[in-house]
Amino acid sequence: MKSCLIVDDSKVIRMVAKKILQELQFETLEAEDGKVALDACRKALPTAVLLDWNMSVMNGLEFLQELRKLPGGQQVIVVFCTTENDIDHIQEAIAHGANEYIMKPFDSEILQAKFQQVGLLDA
Repeated sequence: MKSCLIVDDSKVIRMVAKKILQELQFETLEAEDGKVALDACRKALPTAVLLDWNMSVMNGLEFLQELRKLPGGQQVIVVFCTTENDIDHIQEAIAHGANEYIMKPFDSEILQAKFQQVGLLDA
């Protein structure tokens, strides 16, 4: 089964994403910041990461840079999910290895479409 690590400091966002992803047949894990997420990835890499940008302790971009350094970390599909919607943030995320970008708020259709685009779901 494919797994997705949901990294967001909002418990509500994690709950919504978890419900959608479980309906899409993903095993889900949650982390409230980049450090907790990185620790989880060191134990076992997920298939995908749904990643918030603005978090305390370690933000999404810092986490992404560290994830890509881990053995196998280049294979993890990373989809940023954030309120940061200007082109500079999007380009920076892609430049640092993000596979795709979703704006908050999101719904099941948006998440499903993005996960199809990056090859995590069949079209």
